[in-house]
Amino acid sequence: MKIMSNEQLIVSYRDALKSGKEKEWIKILKDEIERRGLKPIVNR
Repeated sequence: MKIMSNEQLIVSYRDALKSGKEKEWIKILKDEIERRGLKPIVNR
């Protein structure tokens, strides 16, 4: 994975969730978010 800022990571995660296609990419992003201690807020 390329190096991303926290903001880029959250935006990529939200975009991946919206598309819902790449399950493995969603998991990788989610794991990285949790590792960094971030909390992505998704309003649904």
